[in-house]
Amino acid sequence: MSIPQPDSMTPVERRAAFSIAGIFSTRMLGLFMVFPVFALFAEKEFENITGTQIGIAIGVYGLTQALLQVPFGMLSDKFGRKPLIMVGMIIFMIGSLICAVADSIEMMIIGRALQGMGAVAAVLMASVADLVREQYRLRAMSIVGMTIGLSFTLSLVAGPLLDAWIGVRGIFWVIAGLSILGMVLVWFALPKIENQSFQREAQTDVTQFSDVLKHPQLLRLDLGVFVLHAILTAMFVVMPLILRDSAELPSVEHWYIYLPVMLLSFVLMVPFIIQAESKGRMKPVFLGAIAAIMLMQLAFIGVDLNFWSLFVLLLIFFTAFNLLEASLPSLVVKLSPADKKGTASGVYSTSQFIGAAIGGALGGYLYQHYGYNGVFALTAILGMVWLLAASSMEKPMPLSIASVPLGHVECDEIEALEKRLLEFDGIYEAVILVEENRAYFKIDRKKLDEVTLIDYIEKSNESLVRREGQLCEA
Repeated sequence: MSIPQPDSMTPVERRAAFSIAGIFSTRMLGLFMVFPVFALFAEKEFENITGTQIGIAIGVYGLTQALLQVPFGMLSDKFGRKPLIMVGMIIFMIGSLICAVADSIEMMIIGRALQGMGAVAAVLMASVADLVREQYRLRAMSIVGMTIGLSFTLSLVAGPLLDAWIGVRGIFWVIAGLSILGMVLVWFALPKIENQSFQREAQTDVTQFSDVLKHPQLLRLDLGVFVLHAILTAMFVVMPLILRDSAELPSVEHWYIYLPVMLLSFVLMVPFIIQAESKGRMKPVFLGAIAAIMLMQLAFIGVDLNFWSLFVLLLIFFTAFNLLEASLPSLVVKLSPADKKGTASGVYSTSQFIGAAIGGALGGYLYQHYGYNGVFALTAILGMVWLLAASSMEKPMPLSIASVPLGHVECDEIEALEKRLLEFDGIYEAVILVEENRAYFKIDRKKLDEVTLIDYIEKSNESLVRREGQLCEA
């Protein structure tokens, strides 16, 4: 008999989704509020500063994020999610305080690196999987994803306004306050995790690195997110300076461009999302967005830059950027093997953070030696490389990854059960991991969900009793 399932998220699941989204937002605001104002601040505040140092300070958080997200996830398996999230938020706060009082660019770089060392993103996503049932995890992840996007938009608007009011050092004090707010959310709002376990859908399994890194379709996506965030970070090394010099906007007025650009870009990307997801045109939309990113980098070199030309170029850029930022994680799910989503997502996130670090450093170096055009030449070349690599990607099917718990399975029945499950309409891949008593699927959610999968397994008439003491080969 199937256990009846509630037809919506429980109050605890909703609380988990929104509290984790809130914790994410405090970190996103803290990392990105300084993006639109840091270059202007650094040029005035620190003597004999170089463009390379500015770029490193902007992007170094990505290097420490990349190095520590997997260790944080592994430690959270041993010591618990909440303690590790708290440790990460404390490190993030300390880094913010160091940035607030930094009297040299070197100290600022150390502070930004410490901000990135609070690498709790993977732990937070594992917490979603711990607290929300399989059939509602996609909804919970969507809540978190929308919050991240809105936080990035808000950071571009809030940064210049707060700079005019309290200065960049004041912004870092605000960020330290946000980290305290994040800790309050962890302590009081995030539900207690009663039955924590390794979450293959959200966490990295180091034994799967080799398989994921050999997967050509996933490698294209890793390259893509690397390039996307390298371009973004490199652009923000020089964009505040361009808005000041070419658009003749003081820093307090930079939001005049950022706010309408970001709002309009979200509106403009909706028709493309519909075409990609609902009309089955993901690949042409995806390639078109990459081409738009690349062409805008060339346009920053060839167009006479003023307020309105910058407005148009940034509008096209952020429409394509937001579209790609939304599409790339979806493609990781569509293209990753059913039992390797967590590892694929971990490699993807690491690529994103490394892209930010390298983009900041190279963007700063090229600005120092070749000016604005040197930066945009780099970003245009990166965009061209990505476009060439992405042009050979497979057309992705509209599939999702799901998992359901099993009873104990006899080892010699696994292959037969997997084949039988693949006979059901809507199931495209089935992997049973007997050591976890769980099955992982690639499914078409228009045809079935996790509750239906449980029914299918029960109707399969296969024995789900594992022989005592019997082990299965990997």
